[in-house]
Amino acid sequence: MKQFNVPNIYRSSLISAIKDKRRADDKLKKDFSPTLLDFGDVQLYLARHFGFCYGVENAIEIAFNIINENPGKQIYLLSEMIHNPQVNADLAARGVKFLQDTYGRQIIPFDEISNNDIVVIPAFGTTLEIEKLLKEKGIPTEKYNTTCPFVEKVWNRSEQIARKGYSIVVHGKPRHEETRATFSHASSKTPTVIVNDMDEAKELAKYITGEKPAQRFYEEFKWKHSANFSVEKDLQRIGVVNQTTQLASETQAISDFLKQVIKIHYQLADQNIGERFADTRDTLCYATNDNQSAVSGMLGTDADLAFVVGGYNSSNTSHLVELCSEKLPTYFINSADKIRSKKTIETCNWSTKEIVEVDNFLPEKYPVKILLTSGASCPDAIVEDVIKKILSLYDCEEKFDEMLERIIDGA
Repeated sequence: MKQFNVPNIYRSSLISAIKDKRRADDKLKKDFSPTLLDFGDVQLYLARHFGFCYGVENAIEIAFNIINENPGKQIYLLSEMIHNPQVNADLAARGVKFLQDTYGRQIIPFDEISNNDIVVIPAFGTTLEIEKLLKEKGIPTEKYNTTCPFVEKVWNRSEQIARKGYSIVVHGKPRHEETRATFSHASSKTPTVIVNDMDEAKELAKYITGEKPAQRFYEEFKWKHSANFSVEKDLQRIGVVNQTTQLASETQAISDFLKQVIKIHYQLADQNIGERFADTRDTLCYATNDNQSAVSGMLGTDADLAFVVGGYNSSNTSHLVELCSEKLPTYFINSADKIRSKKTIETCNWSTKEIVEVDNFLPEKYPVKILLTSGASCPDAIVEDVIKKILSLYDCEEKFDEMLERIIDGA
């Protein structure tokens, strides 16, 4: 896989050494067990896969190259480059301005930009409407496009099944940049509707079977369906694609559920299901799959608690928190300074996004066993900071360098 030139400020010598060793020992990526870092009073279990993915490193490399190659030019980002506050703050410190927030609300009017400016499309991609607007202003979108290849894969798959006459059901968060972009691309080719979760998929199924009157659909799925969507016609043949950072298990469950609804409603044999339900295959990106599988792998550890590090508006990171929270106390933090002391931590609720302080979060036991992972947009340097902060709570900071030497030496 291509190696990217990502600024060293985002790298970690310890974590790079660990990842290099795990890759060498497990080239086929079949071992999802965590890496144990035994510091004595505290034992850290690092997930097999975590941190920057291909799409994120690609976007960061392009963005920093654009900055370096265009001194004096005003550079804009359509919205956050990725869902990580430190990376976006670094870009802002280098003079990059953001045109929209993460939900598509305008910060700087498009009227204020000209063809002398540079507009960078973030890793999530953007809508066809915004692409058209930029092109009309004489701004070349292709030259400064950092859209993740795995997002584009979903768009291509949507187009393939659209050509065969299927409507598209997008499993995604309706306000997320990627889902908005995927909806735009899909709905330009075929009738499209968004479902946020299994509950909404079950409600959509009631329109497929006629259990609910068609007219209610337009209110229940308001802002989630394409223009001129016909409940009676456009739910007869469907395919499911997804926002690439959704829970793999949930996407598969929604797809299996809707497939079964179609099969029963139209009385189809297994070999004929393709007449009504498209074989879209899994459109989750490899990193989302690997990171979620790695969390499942480390949850078999007899641990006391878990830390998940990343941006609070990061979808893929939130799902890692969701998985961990099902098994043990889990703290969602975006930086080491959220660990206030050995007694107090500031954490984000993955579902409500509420920020709360938790007291006495560390158990009074030795050694304490902690699981640790991060989202696909979180720099390894931030995870390293978290490791050092945890070690400082147990007065064993000096063991960090010892651990690095042991890993490099292959001990």
